[in-house]
Amino acid sequence: MSYVNLLIHAVIRTKASEQTLPTDDKVKFLYQEMWGIIKNKGGYLYRINSMPDHVHLLFTMPATISLSEFMQALKGSSSKIIKTKDGFENFVAWGEGYAALSKSMEDKQTIINYIINQQEHHKTVIFKDEYIAFIEEMGLDFDERDWNR
Repeated sequence: MSYVNLLIHAVIRTKASEQTLPTDDKVKFLYQEMWGIIKNKGGYLYRINSMPDHVHLLFTMPATISLSEFMQALKGSSSKIIKTKDGFENFVAWGEGYAALSKSMEDKQTIINYIINQQEHHKTVIFKDEYIAFIEEMGLDFDERDWNR
């Protein structure tokens, strides 16, 4: 028997980081759809929250699927579904790629709190700065060319 616990904090941007996601209760449809996709892939969603230009998710995923396959399913399926829903008329697509960082279960509540407080956080920190810091936390360098994709 294998024992695997993959806790992932992921950020998905809208295409070119345009502010196209609703900020009212209509965004809950996106959350429900993403929760269902994650569940159907064998994962568990701990927390989701969004701003008009990005979504933060904290989830576990099974070891039987690669992260790239998991994220492709999440982005592809959710994009098709939300384009047809009221409140998402301005949504064009998700941006190219994603940012995802594996985390320790010991960090779970801290990340959940961070995701819950996105609206407050972005009163003082712009998304681009947050995204660059997230990538740097991974030990990677941010490529400016990626921002408009």
